[in-house]
Amino acid sequence: MGTTYTVKWVGGNEAQISAIRKEVTTALLSVNQAMSTYIADSELSLLNQLPVEGEVELSDSLFFVLSLAQRISKETLGAFDITVGPLVNLWGFGPDGRALRAPTDSDILLLQESIGFENLVLSSTPQKALKKTALYIDLSAIAKGYGVDVLASIMEKNNIRDYLVEIGGELRAQGHKPNNQDWKIAIESPVKGERKVQKVLSISNTGIATSGDYRNYFEEEGIRYSHTIDPNTGKPIAHRLASVTVLMPTCAEADAMATAFMVMGEERAFEFAVKHDVDAFFIIKSNQNFIEKMTPGFDKRLVK
Repeated sequence: MGTTYTVKWVGGNEAQISAIRKEVTTALLSVNQAMSTYIADSELSLLNQLPVEGEVELSDSLFFVLSLAQRISKETLGAFDITVGPLVNLWGFGPDGRALRAPTDSDILLLQESIGFENLVLSSTPQKALKKTALYIDLSAIAKGYGVDVLASIMEKNNIRDYLVEIGGELRAQGHKPNNQDWKIAIESPVKGERKVQKVLSISNTGIATSGDYRNYFEEEGIRYSHTIDPNTGKPIAHRLASVTVLMPTCAEADAMATAFMVMGEERAFEFAVKHDVDAFFIIKSNQNFIEKMTPGFDKRLVK
């Protein structure tokens, strides 16, 4: 996944450490082998190489993630779409490497003909995927969150009830710290060129994910292009929302929803979060600095 991971838990069993480290390593390698676009023979890469109308049986893990992604795509009316991979690559944010210039409108329109989550058809008995167009699927906005959930399941399997697991800043927290307090999580301020804390959360029993446009982007002729691609326009987002943090029961859900909210923009995303009872925190660009906006449920989690 090109990032780091952390596994913390409260307990006194020293013998567990080596066994859990081995279990975690094996599990994360398995997630990568199923869902990476950077591994040529991963299960996802082989699915991407299928011809139109090609069909393939899926592992339990890949079928679960694809099914969850499709559900969230429908709920968000396509703001989240795992088939935007070709556009991600075209704009230089995929495994093909950085773009030296912005693509033309004709390049974008050509690729948009083959994308669309509704062109991926899943069937459950047996677990199969069918491609109705030349789809290229990119799970970078949900697989990391799923990996965090896999780490959480390892903790549960080993009867560990107080833990904090994290991959690249996406987290799952359960139970409490040794002092019986909730886990404390810092939300980063979207300031270019420095690392600064915007808010601190007190959380337990939840998944948490943040998405933003302030780290991964390129600039051309004074225009900044975000790595978050709007499936409707085929172009990087161009609104004022700089960062969004989402709390949901699982990290995979939070990961995907944070991306969907970044695509929606602050107004539509806030309305969606309130309507669907999703705890979310938005950092919005203004002329001078940033404006904060949050749902009532999120406000209750802040360290005051």
